[in-house]
Amino acid sequence: MTATITPMTSAHLQELIDLEERYWWHISKRRLVGSLLQRFAPPAGNLVEGGVGSARNLREWEQMGYRAEGFDLMPESVEHACQRGLTARVHDLEQPWPVESGSCRAVVLLDVIEHTAHPETVLQHAADVLAPGGCAIVTVPAYPSLYSQWDRLLGHYRRYTRHELRREAREAGLSVEWLSHWNSVSLPPALFLRTLERLTAGRKESEFPRVSSWLNAALCAALTLERRLLSWVRVPCGLSLVAVLRKS
Repeated sequence: MTATITPMTSAHLQELIDLEERYWWHISKRRLVGSLLQRFAPPAGNLVEGGVGSARNLREWEQMGYRAEGFDLMPESVEHACQRGLTARVHDLEQPWPVESGSCRAVVLLDVIEHTAHPETVLQHAADVLAPGGCAIVTVPAYPSLYSQWDRLLGHYRRYTRHELRREAREAGLSVEWLSHWNSVSLPPALFLRTLERLTAGRKESEFPRVSSWLNAALCAALTLERRLLSWVRVPCGLSLVAVLRKS
């Protein structure tokens, strides 16, 4: 069957590899998801990550104490992960996952299901491999009104509302235990840039905007504060959504 997931380009993969250790967005998302895993599905146990990308996150989960395995549609991504001593294989997430049913404590899908034509199918496969009580941590881009050339270049089918993410989780047999917006600091500049794109015939490249070292540190600090706030309350707005989906 033809894959209905839009893989990243080789150039974007190399960009992820180059930025994974120092870019504010990657660092902050990794820390956020790590904190949610510790809170809702602490190690040890089996963990599957769909869409390993640069494999930096997969290494993080392994270091946390999970038996981590990853899937990706890009052979280059899987090869890079294996070269780092990690367990990964080429697989289309819309096809049944080659993992024993009910064997996983956690599934991680970070900015993945927006790349798929049938996200409910991906979430159903995640639910199948989760043990009862296991969790899937999912992040997606928010606000369909912000869908732009940036999303098209990245291979996004859609951006999400809270309601849409809840609906897809419910159809996959997963309950939403925790859901919030994330990355509120990026929302004002994103609104400005999306408006500018529409006025100037659109973005030509999908690369992450470069920032100075001091701004990179400031953004990391701001999102650290946001992450701590999320331990107590939900953030009402932000460029992304992050959810904990439980298999009952």
